[in-house]
Amino acid sequence: MNYQQLKELHDLPFFTLLEKAREVHLKHWDNNEVQLCTLLSIKTGGCSEDCSYCAQSARYKNDVNAERLMEKCEIMTRAKAAKENGSTRFCMGAAWRGVRKGTERFEKVKDIISEVSTLGMEVCVTLGELGKEEASELKEAGVTAYNHNIDTSPEHYPNIVTTHTFQDRLNTIRHAQDAGMSICCGGILGLGETTEDRLKMLEVVSEFNPQPESVPINSLMPMPGTPLSGSEPVDVFDVARIIAISRIAIPKAKIRLSAGRKNFTEEGQALCFFAGANSIFYGEKLLTGNNPSTNQDIKLMEKLGLHAQVPNPDMVAESCDTEKPASPCIN
Repeated sequence: MNYQQLKELHDLPFFTLLEKAREVHLKHWDNNEVQLCTLLSIKTGGCSEDCSYCAQSARYKNDVNAERLMEKCEIMTRAKAAKENGSTRFCMGAAWRGVRKGTERFEKVKDIISEVSTLGMEVCVTLGELGKEEASELKEAGVTAYNHNIDTSPEHYPNIVTTHTFQDRLNTIRHAQDAGMSICCGGILGLGETTEDRLKMLEVVSEFNPQPESVPINSLMPMPGTPLSGSEPVDVFDVARIIAISRIAIPKAKIRLSAGRKNFTEEGQALCFFAGANSIFYGEKLLTGNNPSTNQDIKLMEKLGLHAQVPNPDMVAESCDTEKPASPCIN
C-alpha cells in the first residue's frame, strides 16, 4: 500500500478501522490461532553499531556485558525447553554488524542452525547484514525465516542509526529473499517518530515483493544508558492502530505483538489480538528486555480462547509477484 492509502486507514475512527482489520484477518487466518515464538540472544553485547535504542551497543554504558557466542549444547537445551513449553518458532539473535562467509563464527552459527532445525520448530535468525553467499548458506543450513527490521521510516532512520544506512537494511532483506528465506520485518514504535514516519515504515514493508512472512510491531523498551532511555511509553491504542493497519496492508503476514508487551495490560493485549496480531514472543526474556512469563501467557490465551499455531519448519517462502518490480531495490 502507498502512503496515502495507509493514511486514509489511519484517519478512520478507531472502531471502524478495527472492523476492517478484523474482516481481513478472518479471511486469511484462524480466528483463535497464535504463533508462539521464543527469542534467544546467542551472542549478547559488544556490538559496534550505534542503534539508539539498543543496550547491546558497545558505545553505551549500562549493565549489558559483552559475551561470546553461546555453546551449541546450551543453545540446544534452551531450544528443547522452548519446544516443550509450546513454542513453534525458535529465534536466535546475535549482536553483530553482520556475518561473513568463511569466518569461524559463521561456521559455528550454521552448525547451530542445523542442529536446532532437527527439533521440528521453525528456525529464525537475526545476525545483522548478509551478502548473497551468506544468505544462501543460511538457507541451506536450515533457516526458515530471517529477521531484519527496518525500525522506522527512511527519513527518520538516520536520527536513530548512523553506522549503517536504511539502504543497507534493504540490501540484506533482498539477499535473504533471493536465497529463498522468508522475511520477518517490521518496526519499532516510540523512537521519537511521527505518525507519518510510522506509515512510511509500513509503506516500505507492505511494498516488499514478496511481502514479509511476519511483521513484528515493537514498542520501545527504553534501556538505561542508551540515547532513548528517557523516552515516553507508547500508548497501547497507537500499537493497536498500527497492528490493524498492518493486518490490512499485509494480510497474509503473521503480525507479531513483540517487544514492550510486558507494559500492556491483559485488556490491552486482547485489543491488539482483536486488531489483527496473531503472533507473540513467548518466554520471559527478549534479548536484553523483559517479557511476560509463560504462565501469564498461557492463562491469557485460555481466557481469550486462543490456541498455539502448529509449527511449519518446511514452510516455503512466498514467491515474487512477477507483474510487480522486486523490492526492496538494491542501489
